[in-house]
Amino acid sequence: MEAGLSWTDERVALLRRLWEDGQSASKIAAQLGGVTRNAVIGKVHRLGLAGRARPGEDAPIASAKIAEIETAIAVVETQAPEPVAILSHRPAPEFPPPAAAPAAAEPLAIPLSQRVTIMDLRESMCRWPMGDPTTPDFRFCGARSITGLPYCTHHAEIAYQPAAERKRDRRAAGFR
Repeated sequence: MEAGLSWTDERVALLRRLWEDGQSASKIAAQLGGVTRNAVIGKVHRLGLAGRARPGEDAPIASAKIAEIETAIAVVETQAPEPVAILSHRPAPEFPPPAAAPAAAEPLAIPLSQRVTIMDLRESMCRWPMGDPTTPDFRFCGARSITGLPYCTHHAEIAYQPAAERKRDRRAAGFR
């Protein structure tokens, strides 16, 4: 607000009248001159001017708007949604059922010479993390990965389990 302009009684009366007529704070600020939209909003709150329109004046417009919105909702509800194709999701690969115990339960002994650091990791290598990432001896599996997947056969069997097996494993572990 400019230094010379203040909230005189005339300006406050004009603000009240414009606010009650439903003018926006931006339009009121432009008509008053020398004040910002936020100054108008602040003065409105300090004056306690809550309502924007008098009850009953805009009822026909409001009911017409409500009817228009209800019609639009009815039209949208009657239209069948188009199916959405998920292009980035890759289904889990099919693995033969394990003969006895699941492969995840058997630890795979990977020689230290085959394990790789992040600097030595290549696209065709298994990215299964091994060890604690905060220690210097942290490595990745490094075995030959399945084409198109980040893991070798052993680690892919652990990572990609059918939903029924995952539920069965959770129940066996005591989770519901």
